[in-house]
Amino acid sequence: MLTIDFKYFPLLPGERVLDVGCGEGRHVINAYLHGDVTAIGIDLNPDDLRIAHQRFIPFSQPDNPQKHFALQVADATRLPFSDHSFDKIICSEVLEHIHDYEAVLREIRRVLKPKGLLAISVPRYWPEKICWQLSRAYHEVEGGHIRIFKAAHLRRVVETHNMQFLHRHWAHALHSPFWWLKCLWWDKQDDSRLIKLYHRLLVWDLMQRPWLTRTLEKCLNPLLGKSVVMYFQHGATDKANKS
Repeated sequence: MLTIDFKYFPLLPGERVLDVGCGEGRHVINAYLHGDVTAIGIDLNPDDLRIAHQRFIPFSQPDNPQKHFALQVADATRLPFSDHSFDKIICSEVLEHIHDYEAVLREIRRVLKPKGLLAISVPRYWPEKICWQLSRAYHEVEGGHIRIFKAAHLRRVVETHNMQFLHRHWAHALHSPFWWLKCLWWDKQDDSRLIKLYHRLLVWDLMQRPWLTRTLEKCLNPLLGKSVVMYFQHGATDKANKS
């Protein structure tokens, strides 16, 4: 399930792409598949990286010398890379987990090349707010969400790090009601037939991508999208950042 739309994040041959907080690999693997690039994913959780590696194996193209893939345990607030070493950076559903999220943005700015592209996604404010109101456990679990971002505020913060805003969209509208149901019956969700049926629908949609649900989600995303996605370019002038 991709949150970043590569239509707004084109990958050019020979580029280096970093997925900050790659988790189980959905975006870093897709970056590898979308272009002849070096795709690198970093995360603090070794178990997630092992899953990402296993998921990558069927897609590996060792006969293509232009494609490279790597995973590494690393802290997003102290990236182990040299300055201006990546053409594109993805940071999807990460900043809401990190106390000093501006340290992550500073590191992204440091390792991203001038004019390089950054794609960021976080949970959208009002669907996330409902989840927090329905269940304290939803956001109090270890490693859970510690803040709710308002998109306009996050955009302003990112822009202070010499990033020029390019585009915004929303994603995963069909997932918002699913998470509301899970939060409503948090302690009994494993026994809920409705939640199980909804999950089956989401899996079917992910695997089959039928026209009906794809069109429905596209229409609902501006209203119900669970994630907000923003794209930036590094190296904007101060005047552009203030616009």
